[in-house]
Amino acid sequence: LSNDKEVVLKAVSQNGKSLGYASEDLRNDKEVVLMAVRQNGESLVYASADLRDDKEVVLKAVSQNGKSLEYASADLRNDKEVVLKAVSQNGESLRYASADLRNDKEVVLMSVR
Repeated sequence: LSNDKEVVLKAVSQNGKSLGYASEDLRNDKEVVLMAVRQNGESLVYASADLRDDKEVVLKAVSQNGKSLEYASADLRNDKEVVLKAVSQNGESLRYASADLRNDKEVVLMSVR
């Protein structure tokens, strides 16, 4: 069942973290991962490396839970748009941003609002 897309979509729509039980193929399926992170941003931890480097997926995850920035690729943890979205949702996510962005005035100010 872990490779049945219909079953996995239903599961992740109810509990995003159930992505952890999906097959490797489905952890690399953008539709499945988007559904999971929409329900629970922290389910990004179970997504494939490729999708943790996909800006659309990561933006959706950090919009739901800013702390999911921890699981984004290094490139996206250095993307100002992504980091601003994360820190606006949860200021504590600043700790997962790149060193450059942790020292960016706009990002820091957004994190303390």
